[in-house]
Amino acid sequence: MATKPPEKLPARPPAPAVRPDDGRGGDSVVLERRPQKTKPPQMFQVVLLNDDYTPMEFVVVVIQEFFNKDRETATQIMLKIHLDGKGVCGVFSRDVAATKVDQVTEAARKNGHPLQCVSEPIEL
Repeated sequence: MATKPPEKLPARPPAPAVRPDDGRGGDSVVLERRPQKTKPPQMFQVVLLNDDYTPMEFVVVVIQEFFNKDRETATQIMLKIHLDGKGVCGVFSRDVAATKVDQVTEAARKNGHPLQCVSEPIEL
């Protein structure tokens, strides 16, 4: 059996040269690379709401445990909650804020307290 030599593929025609537009109305196009800018993720603040039944000491402990605040800062946040009706405990991404809300709510229910915790989007 005789084998055939491989066939040569036809040569490609050269690509047309593209020249920048010289302002005379030519039909050439020049593409410009633009860096893409991504927005930072939407941030959420975790807020504890005041009620007349949850002990202040429990609120301080919750702030220390779940938001890693020292005793003095936790007490200041607790007093803000008590006096203003609500207080911000921290600012997080959406998922972390939702997890913090769930953790605080679960701890309050386990201890028999009606403490409410919500997350609110921060408007930039």
